[in-house]
Amino acid sequence: MSDKEYRCDGCGIVIQTEDPSQLGYVPPKVLEEREEVYCRRCFRIRHYNEIAPVEQDPDIYLHKLAEIAETDSLVVQVVDLFDFSGSWIPGIHRHIGKNPLLLLANKIDLFPKSTKWGKLKDWLRKYVKELGIYPVDIILCSAEKGIHMDEALEAIEKYRDRRDVYVVGTTNAGKSTFINRILKEVAELDEIITTSPYPGTTLDAIRIPLDDGKAIIDTPGIVRKDRLSEWVRPTDLHVVIPKQPLNPRIYQLNDQQTLFFGGLARMDYIEGERQSFVCYVSNHLYVHRTKLQNADAFLEKHHGKMLSPPQDPAQLPPWKKHRFFLPGHEKQDIVISGLGWIACGKEKGLVEVWAPKGVQVVVRPAII
Repeated sequence: MSDKEYRCDGCGIVIQTEDPSQLGYVPPKVLEEREEVYCRRCFRIRHYNEIAPVEQDPDIYLHKLAEIAETDSLVVQVVDLFDFSGSWIPGIHRHIGKNPLLLLANKIDLFPKSTKWGKLKDWLRKYVKELGIYPVDIILCSAEKGIHMDEALEAIEKYRDRRDVYVVGTTNAGKSTFINRILKEVAELDEIITTSPYPGTTLDAIRIPLDDGKAIIDTPGIVRKDRLSEWVRPTDLHVVIPKQPLNPRIYQLNDQQTLFFGGLARMDYIEGERQSFVCYVSNHLYVHRTKLQNADAFLEKHHGKMLSPPQDPAQLPPWKKHRFFLPGHEKQDIVISGLGWIACGKEKGLVEVWAPKGVQVVVRPAII
């Protein structure tokens, strides 16, 4: 191999030809025969849909993110609307310094057609304001379906003001899908950046040159281990992460009833008047209703079988209980990060949610 440093066009990692067991490996002939170079891992993901997880050090990616503060650039944060709190980068304002922030709320294609987009945008603006964040603009879009991409591109061109553009986000928020959509619609190129549903596909920064000498930089996804989607095995991700518009499942519950979400989490309605609970989770995820008095025995008998994923319950941390009092004067969502949310009714009540220890479970004002 020559002294010239090659980088994978798919994930950004430095190419090496010596050790097939290590990241970045490419057979020596590939460097001689091809203009575009993809490491073996990216090649297998792209052509065989082979999922290849890697060990990730979250601190390294956060350090790379912090380097943006030393630049003069536009920062575009891509967030996953399906898992907004779980796809938010904590302390983003500290990492990017004085650079302006453009917020792209991705995956609107998963939301019901009846969604009132104006209200949802107001919800987002209020949410980030409470975090002390004031983006230059908020764009609702779908990189996967190409929805509102023209609006996103116009906003980037407007706010970058002839500067570099750093695209940041957590793993699986859709950063690389977004950049591929830009390349397809603007440069008429096929998919360049490797994408997959498994966290950590982009391993290093990928620079895409612009006509004015500046660049769009796709950065590695920030790892958040407080999401259920980070804990399930690759073979179960298609059940947990939605790809089609959500079909809300409505349950009229009396108190002392339980909902199981596969074998990943459960909600017990402990006390309160009969009311509706609307579940916004992947259409492929099995939701089971039973009486609270039977719930423990049902879980013990069916965990990893009828109640799956996971196929092996031992792969997840033990469950932890979270208790919430529903005030009754406004609709609220109970969010299980990486899994979805449960929209509660307007009745007062007491709810307990069980999820693997370390997974974020929070209450927020209703998003829909």
